[in-house]
Amino acid sequence: MKRFLASVVLAAAVVVSGATASLANRLVAHVDISRQTMTVKKDGRTLYNWRVSTARKGYRTPTGKWSPTRMHKMWHSRKYNMSPMPYSIFFYGGYAIHGTNAVNALGRPASHGCIRLDTGNARKLYQLTKQVGPRNMRVVITH
Repeated sequence: MKRFLASVVLAAAVVVSGATASLANRLVAHVDISRQTMTVKKDGRTLYNWRVSTARKGYRTPTGKWSPTRMHKMWHSRKYNMSPMPYSIFFYGGYAIHGTNAVNALGRPASHGCIRLDTGNARKLYQLTKQVGPRNMRVVITH
């Protein structure tokens, strides 16, 4: 009986953890540094493919997987002369996905490490993240 009960508990834990993992990946923003692109998927379906700018020479954009830690409709970088960062989604310390007016630089490395998007696209990602909840969103950055 104890083995049966332990099996039921283990099976339930696997189901719950699987459900939690799938919820956590409901919205995924995948950044490919080598291609300077972001692919946004919701519930496994590709919604958008956008050009981005990541870290230029002398700076770095971290690679890995994160959930947003905080979000701001408008943020100003204290580190870089109060530069505006509209629709910021912070995911790792001071690193964020955010809008930029420097759209001519999209598609090539140009930032201090953040992921820059056209401001309209940053707004869309910000709204999608609010919609599903930051805990259900993942930022994935690869080379």
